[in-house]
Amino acid sequence: MADRGLHDPSAADGTVADPGAWHIYQGTGRPPEGAPLIGQLPPPPPWRRFAGAPLITEPAPRDDAEFTRRLGPADDAVKRSASTQEKDMVNAALFLRRPLIVAGPPGIGKSSLAHCVSRELGLGRVLRWSITSRTTLKDGLYAYDAIGRVQEAAARGAWRGSAAGTALSTSGPTDADADASPDAGPEADATPDAETTPHADAADAPDHRADRPLPEPDGTQELGAYIQLGPLGTALLPRPEPRVLLIDEFDKADMDLAGDLLSVFEEGEYRIPELARVRSRMPDVEVHTDDPDGTAVIHHGLVRCAAFPVVVITTNGERVLPPAFLRRCLYLELPPPDAGQLAAMLAAHLSEGDAGRATLIRDFLARSRTTGTLAADQLLASEFLRTTPAGPDENSWNGLLHSLWRRLDGVGSG
Repeated sequence: MADRGLHDPSAADGTVADPGAWHIYQGTGRPPEGAPLIGQLPPPPPWRRFAGAPLITEPAPRDDAEFTRRLGPADDAVKRSASTQEKDMVNAALFLRRPLIVAGPPGIGKSSLAHCVSRELGLGRVLRWSITSRTTLKDGLYAYDAIGRVQEAAARGAWRGSAAGTALSTSGPTDADADASPDAGPEADATPDAETTPHADAADAPDHRADRPLPEPDGTQELGAYIQLGPLGTALLPRPEPRVLLIDEFDKADMDLAGDLLSVFEEGEYRIPELARVRSRMPDVEVHTDDPDGTAVIHHGLVRCAAFPVVVITTNGERVLPPAFLRRCLYLELPPPDAGQLAAMLAAHLSEGDAGRATLIRDFLARSRTTGTLAADQLLASEFLRTTPAGPDENSWNGLLHSLWRRLDGVGSG
């Protein structure tokens, strides 16, 4: 095992080493039958070990419906086929705990790779961060609803004024609520008492609300109610097993985003300043996460992972990424799918095909060679229309197919 330099994988006697020993990810896209396969992953390299705590022991939420929509039924008889390069690079990213950049033309299944990895390894719902030209690092980490908190403070101020029998100002929060601004601690906030709402038949009774002390709110819950972790922020929560994070369409990102991500990828942690400022009074704050109805407790305003997430970054290759960013990631370029892979994709979504399907795939590949790579979604849509009982007739089929298989670069009619 000492000599593992760049060489032909075939041994001197002509045999080829069995890659299954380290191919934890096989590229089938099928869920594990027993324990999650991620349990077979060896410990990370020393420089990629993180000590986030306390661990979140609850399993990651599942989203089987999304897996089925993306990949087809889990028990489908058709087995997805992955290239050796795909299996090698995905497993290398798993072993090294490094993000994986997946490049290739639009529509060839780059995003689906993240779902395939998550379902096959039993890692639960995929966290998806869709990138736009205005996306910032903070968008992926967390959001703080300062406006919502100010509005809540104003509502409490109005209730206090009513309880004290004072005139209610319509210009905003009272002076007593000034310390309930987004930058202040939440102790000054109060929660209305449901018992203070008088019944209609007690309108003439004396109002003793101003004589009663207002209930003190739970400051921890109150502050955390306005903080929502983003996909990246949720992926970095301390768990014994990694989450899968899809950073989709990275080509659209501002030039600074790649550089901003370096520290997070290298350190596996980030801070939430709004919580760090009050850590002496509120060391533990429960916040919302990117999972549906999900919550997590943040300690001292710091989030640090225990298992670095499986990060899949998709790109169409339209932008040159900074060398420092590439150095911290692995790179996989997916080629356009061949006839066998296209047939497997169609079978996963539309069951077994007929002779017409084979002809359609052959024509699709021929069109791709002459006009540029078409998206697999274009083939999937055309096969669905071809096989549906209420689909187009033979007279309109050729014209419809020509329109469905238009070039994706917008040049000409395809």
